[in-house]
Amino acid sequence: MKKVLLNEKNIKKFQRGYPLIQEIDLKNRADLERIGEWLTFYSQDNQYLGTGYLGRQNKGVGWIITHDPDRKINQSFFAHLFRQALAKRQPLFHSEETTAFRVFNGEGDGLGGVTVDIYNGFAVLSWYNDSIYYHQKVILAALLAELPEISGVYEKIRFASPDLPESQLIWGEPAPEPLIIRENGIHFATYLNDGLMTGIFLDQRDVRNLLIDGLASGRTVLNTFSYTGAFSVAAAMGGAAETTSVDLAKRSLPKTREQFSVNGLDPDDHRIIVMDVFEFFNYAVRKQLMYDVVILDPPSFSRNRKNTFSVTKNYSELTENAVKLITKDGVLIASTNAANLPMERFMVMVEQGIRKAQRSYKQIGRHRLPFDFALSKDFKEGNYLKVLVYRVQ
Repeated sequence: MKKVLLNEKNIKKFQRGYPLIQEIDLKNRADLERIGEWLTFYSQDNQYLGTGYLGRQNKGVGWIITHDPDRKINQSFFAHLFRQALAKRQPLFHSEETTAFRVFNGEGDGLGGVTVDIYNGFAVLSWYNDSIYYHQKVILAALLAELPEISGVYEKIRFASPDLPESQLIWGEPAPEPLIIRENGIHFATYLNDGLMTGIFLDQRDVRNLLIDGLASGRTVLNTFSYTGAFSVAAAMGGAAETTSVDLAKRSLPKTREQFSVNGLDPDDHRIIVMDVFEFFNYAVRKQLMYDVVILDPPSFSRNRKNTFSVTKNYSELTENAVKLITKDGVLIASTNAANLPMERFMVMVEQGIRKAQRSYKQIGRHRLPFDFALSKDFKEGNYLKVLVYRVQ
């Protein structure tokens, strides 16, 4: 294997087991051209730091995947990683209530740059850089050897590649459209070959379960940035008196109606509004609309003709606007998947927004990634999901 030198400045983090390589860590940035090669990483005083690869993605430029200098990176290596990962998820494989979950979570399961999700007997492989995608065939073969019961495999290309479709079936039979999955006993319509999205974010399973388990019972619920309305459906199935879903995307209307329908709920009994969320806040204030539960789960960054929103800059303002619509002793669920925003900083922003709205509050819950989104103890940034639950007085 080619030897790659890392700069001394940050060498201690790699000695402690940190797996992600940034461009600034490289002694020779020309090494970035070694797409698809397995590489050994060393300090400048020739200390072995690990074996892995270089490939640009949104998190960095490479991953260390083993600290054994004699380990061969082949199908057997990948099969071993998949076998270990599947063993951790056995409770979900045997669940009748949940049929969609993550079975392999990148660096959390030992291989940064790849994730695998199960959707009711079908697998979705996501590739995050072109270097790991170079080994697609051998990784797919290892996955199929460990999951022989799978019906079909789709892949998602989450890196810039003009020559590859965003999504395609790469093995087995095509999934029905929609593919109905279950989560905590609720049905959701998913589409495995509709771009990068499938219709549901699996990492929010535990938060949706709060709504099913009584948090929404008898209450009015406002679900902002609602996407396909999964939180709204969970609230309705949990006994909500009324739900309102707001999202700027036009397709959110038919997608949300479908999610209600597959659960035997009449979508006409629920409000589904296609509108910019900040515009809706202004509209709701004018109309004196109030809600018992408000859910905030915005994208990390978005832009439309009137507004630019960034979680790291604007979440406090978003919270202030939302809290103005919460009834006395109502509940705020504030969520973000921004990996670059630490939990403590996020909490400060949310609580600043509540205070700006001149309301008092008590934190009644906080949630991170569910257990199937396995984490590396040496890579805290991998725990990107942050959810805070407040009672607002």
